[in-house]
Amino acid sequence: MPTPTLQMFSPYESIFHSSPNFSKLKVFGCLCYPWLGPYTSHKLDPKSKPCVFLGYSLSQSAFLCFDKSTSKIHVSRHVKFVESVFPFKSSSTDSSHSSSYISDWVPPIIPVSSTPQQQLVLSTPSQQSHAADPSSMGSSLCSLPSSSCTAEALPSTIISSSPLSQVLPSSSPLNPIIPTSHLLPQAPPIPPQTTSHHPMVTRSRNNIKKPVQKLTLHTIKSDTSNIEPSNTSQAFKDPNWRQAMSEEYDALVRNGTWELVSPNGITNLVGCRWVYRIKRNSDGSINRFKARLVAKGFHQRPGVDYHDTFSPVVKPTTVRLVLSLAISRGWSLKQLDINNAFLQGSLSETVFMEQPPGFVDQDKPSFVCKLHKAIYGLKQAPRAWYYELRHFLLASGFHNSHSDTSLFIFQSAPHVLYLLVYVDDIIVTGSNDAVLSQFVSSLAKRFSLKELGDLSYFLGVEVISHKHGLLLSQRRYITDLLTRLHMHEAKPVLTPLPSSASVVSLKSGLPLPDPTIYREVVGSLQYLSLTRPDVSFAVNKLSQFMHHPTDTHWILVKRILRYLLGTLNKGILLRRDSPCSLHAFADKLHAFSDADWAGNKDDYSSTSAYLVYLGSNLISWSSKKQKTIARSSTEAEYRSVAATAAELSWVCSLIQELGVALPTPPVIYCDNVGATQLSSNPIFHSRMKHVAVDYHFIRDQVQSGRLRVAHISSADQLADLLTKPLSTSQFQFFRDKIGLYDRGLS
Repeated sequence: MPTPTLQMFSPYESIFHSSPNFSKLKVFGCLCYPWLGPYTSHKLDPKSKPCVFLGYSLSQSAFLCFDKSTSKIHVSRHVKFVESVFPFKSSSTDSSHSSSYISDWVPPIIPVSSTPQQQLVLSTPSQQSHAADPSSMGSSLCSLPSSSCTAEALPSTIISSSPLSQVLPSSSPLNPIIPTSHLLPQAPPIPPQTTSHHPMVTRSRNNIKKPVQKLTLHTIKSDTSNIEPSNTSQAFKDPNWRQAMSEEYDALVRNGTWELVSPNGITNLVGCRWVYRIKRNSDGSINRFKARLVAKGFHQRPGVDYHDTFSPVVKPTTVRLVLSLAISRGWSLKQLDINNAFLQGSLSETVFMEQPPGFVDQDKPSFVCKLHKAIYGLKQAPRAWYYELRHFLLASGFHNSHSDTSLFIFQSAPHVLYLLVYVDDIIVTGSNDAVLSQFVSSLAKRFSLKELGDLSYFLGVEVISHKHGLLLSQRRYITDLLTRLHMHEAKPVLTPLPSSASVVSLKSGLPLPDPTIYREVVGSLQYLSLTRPDVSFAVNKLSQFMHHPTDTHWILVKRILRYLLGTLNKGILLRRDSPCSLHAFADKLHAFSDADWAGNKDDYSSTSAYLVYLGSNLISWSSKKQKTIARSSTEAEYRSVAATAAELSWVCSLIQELGVALPTPPVIYCDNVGATQLSSNPIFHSRMKHVAVDYHFIRDQVQSGRLRVAHISSADQLADLLTKPLSTSQFQFFRDKIGLYDRGLS
């Protein structure tokens, strides 16, 4: 309803800026004629009856009509209304009146003469009894023409012509004669209505429309503070985003990122745009609103405004290895964030860019920006930032790791510092907190950075303190993925793949009409390889169908999501009491290697898998399809052992650069006797002539004592979890063995 608070507008008009539609509203208790076709039992029964309008149906777009003769309520969408007649009003004056005829409710139609002697006779029922006898009244009325004489009772007010006035005595004091012009106003003539004579009765002719869901009596206004704008016009409407854009622009100007020059003589102009992101804490709450000015790097031309590109990205194995060493030695872990990291790098090429949208210089609107510093979006921006940071770290006494270029090591006896770089996110740890704080202070003097305190959330991975060490979990990432796919209320399952999934091939099921969603979800699941080795085989298996997914493959993808829903709290545990050696059971470097021979039913290729441990901490794993076809299970297992040996060789070199000495050579456990003997016994060489020569480097490492291959029972082969679908009991047994723990135990 309109209210003075809103300047006599209704709340609906204030929200939707349009007047509400009241065409469906009818007068309560009026006479109506619903279509009763669904209620009739015979085709000759009447299709409608006079009823009383009671209201509207709560479950459908229909009216509620009460039949007085049967005391039933009919629900109908097709109803004719007579809003000037109210059946219950007449029944309240005459309780004995219960007829269902139309003539009982509709007043008689009596023609009105246009003669000047037209008069109005007003009488009440009591007055009529004194004025004339009812029988004579009826006989007198019947003397009128048939068009103006009816058998029904007369209403209390009668409009008559001069012949009718002769029935009652004109001089009676109870029946004064009053001119009509003194009582009834002269109404203007009603123009004839043009109606359609089409026999079909449609919904629109009955003013029946499908209800609009948004036109409800209550309206919930969405919270725009949690929405990331898609364009600049939307961002300028929110003060949070306006402030974020101003801070970004001020930082660009303060760092001398560009200068405005005339556009004459420019060979290539790069566009730019604003990108908006809401930075959240590990618990999902909003940390800050981030606006970033990004150059449209796809406008760049090779050889004109860029040459080489490189992005420093630390390997996940390196992160887990450094975290394992730090937690086992009791070191503190600090997290740093470089503000506008790409702006710190200097450009060696000449690049021209458009002025930022919304911040165009009013004095020089046609000028362009000549970039002096790298900006986000440029193809060479990561390379420029990396070399700027690398130059500072080398000057500070760090040396760059050869095994991972994103790892920097500072060794000055007795102090040790490790620094991991992932673009502009940095993890730093060391043996001495004072030296660590001193280095962070010197880094803050060179670059604008933000100290985020102890490591808690890095690259979408939650680092949680556990009673046994550190737990790496991706609960929030999984929750966001399930919510986006509307799977957060699905029924959980106990395994990511059923044991019968090994027979799934490219030809299973019908092709999906749109494979985009399949590829997006499988690509999102691949990022779970940071902390969830239990789904590595399932994701690798379904990734092989990206080019031609079917409905059967999509069902298996949803099963993985249902498994993740039931294991949200699972994560990799890095134990505090783990020895600094590569072995799972003792003080050695240890790895499990396994293969599933000819498990792929499309091309009969094999699957290789391995698990690498530093002490009791799992630091590396893999599940991959072999590139060549193995002729025997021994050959498939031997190829898997060779791949594991290559990974161990790289881990050993990384550990040596970190300054950790291994007490004993690393060990590879394999459950195939032939592959174990083949690794050290050259007598089997005649059986393996077709195997590539590069796979035999494992034999040289075994003979030189840098590696050892040992046999293990298939019941204890943990890598079996990453090669094929297992039953529920086997899967849960191996999952708990490899190092997955629940965050609820923290």
